[in-house]
Amino acid sequence: MPVRDFSIDPAIERAETLPGEVYCDPAYFAVQRERVFARSWQIVPGAERVRAPGHLLPVTLLEGCLDEPLLLACGDDQAVRCLSNVCTHRGTVLVEGECHARGMRCRYHGRRFDLDGSFVAMPEFEGVESFPTPADDLRRLPLERWGPLAFTSVDPAVPFEEWIGPVKERVGWLPLDRAVFDPAGSRDYHMRANWALYCDNYLEEFHIPYVHNASLSGALDYSTYRTELFPWCNLQLGTTRSRADAFRLPAGHPDEGTLVAAWYWWLFPNLMLNFYPWGLSVNVVQPVGPERTRVSFLSYVWDESLREQGAGSDLHRVEMEDEEVVEAVQKGVRSRIYHRGRYSPRREVGTHHFHRLLADAMRG
Repeated sequence: MPVRDFSIDPAIERAETLPGEVYCDPAYFAVQRERVFARSWQIVPGAERVRAPGHLLPVTLLEGCLDEPLLLACGDDQAVRCLSNVCTHRGTVLVEGECHARGMRCRYHGRRFDLDGSFVAMPEFEGVESFPTPADDLRRLPLERWGPLAFTSVDPAVPFEEWIGPVKERVGWLPLDRAVFDPAGSRDYHMRANWALYCDNYLEEFHIPYVHNASLSGALDYSTYRTELFPWCNLQLGTTRSRADAFRLPAGHPDEGTLVAAWYWWLFPNLMLNFYPWGLSVNVVQPVGPERTRVSFLSYVWDESLREQGAGSDLHRVEMEDEEVVEAVQKGVRSRIYHRGRYSPRREVGTHHFHRLLADAMRG
């Protein structure tokens, strides 16, 4: 069944929110898989481990949604490349486990590839015309890095620097080179809700004094909390009344004179980068079905002594509060009566921005 077309009015004062069926209907989810996620930048897990020549690490890009088999391969030139992990002969997954090797050989029919993905040899292919061609090499995907994070995309709709540029300009001075991954502070959360509802909730300011009145609300100054929009991302500037819980900003910084407790960055479609004085908390929102979502919290710490202070001190409790309300909304948007809502021009500009980008991407 084809999906029903819709649009989001650019004027937030007139606009209506996403139709309820966008959060529930498998047909919309299928469209998002190809037109949104296959064309977006996604984090590549484990890329920081691949450093030595011959190190091969198979990864699945956005497991449960794209399920794209990829391979991180460190060549003899010590360059790490992101390759398709699918043999160009008959489509077998090429490397099935992390290993060190001089090259890759398909266990199905013996086709061999170099560490840079180039075709090397194929047994019993004598007489095949116009062979090999560039199509026999493993496809190479872009691999971009920033701080401890690595990103790739199957078919990026926007250049990487354009996508992440506003984040770099605002917080690039932070000591990302000293950020150490913290497995104990990282975990996955599983929700019975659509991925976009989780983003909706993250992007609007409205719920903070209601949902987080006993936790986050006390660490943030809601009266001065604000959202700034950029072409492919937006920033929620979390302010505080406590100088002890605020960043020490360099001279000339755009937020100089503001007590910043956190920079909450959302990048289209499903990535959150939350910067606190202690470090970076990454939220990767991974769709695993129309009404199922896995959210991976990844913690990178540069000052452990500040971990229990301010807005970034009790992330698990904040997440539990968010999950409860998001799962309740999922039940509501299934209603035969509910269709679309309206936006608060003061507190839901981030959600409106997300909905416009999503609607445009779904239309292709």
